[in-house]
Amino acid sequence: MQKTFNGKIISLKMNKTAVVKVTRRKPHPLYRKLMVKSSNYKVDTGNLELALGQNVKIAEIRPMSKEKFFKVLEVIK
Repeated sequence: MQKTFNGKIISLKMNKTAVVKVTRRKPHPLYRKLMVKSSNYKVDTGNLELALGQNVKIAEIRPMSKEKFFKVLEVIK
């Protein structure tokens, strides 16, 4: 099963790689209040033209490098 997430591009400083911030709303284990958790993922951009702040859909792929396990599928409008 392939993991897919929606996130926001926060960095484009590397060649063919972007950093995407994925935020999730998860209830606290004991108190059940919704908490916001976020993770940063390094993703492969391929030949897409991306800009900072764009919302993108990313999917899990085979490892491309030490820290790069995701690829940008599409830009969400």
